[in-house]
Amino acid sequence: MRRISPREFRRLTQRIGLNIEELKGVQEVIIRLMDKELVFSDAKVQVIDAKGEKIYQIFGNPVERELKEEEEVEIKDEDIRLVMDQTGASREEALEALKETGGDLAQAIILIRARKGS
Repeated sequence: MRRISPREFRRLTQRIGLNIEELKGVQEVIIRLMDKELVFSDAKVQVIDAKGEKIYQIFGNPVERELKEEEEVEIKDEDIRLVMDQTGASREEALEALKETGGDLAQAIILIRARKGS
């Protein structure tokens, strides 16, 4: 198989509708899996645009990190009632929003309002 020159490669990719560029300024890439993370500190990333679909290609050596289990945040009943009063949400909706935001009242209210579109 013959080697393709960079010039031929560029022409070929343009002809089939591919645009390949290096993503500048990448500091770190993290791929989060169910039980661990793959961290690329020295990553080089190429973006391949194939007719509107973007493909990210990562070059580098990842370091594996174990994920720590998140501690259950204690949600107070008065916080649930406050979120319910401010948003008109059900108790279940308020509790779920508080859990998603780590117990942050303001963020829970914003989250519920965004979901309701108000």
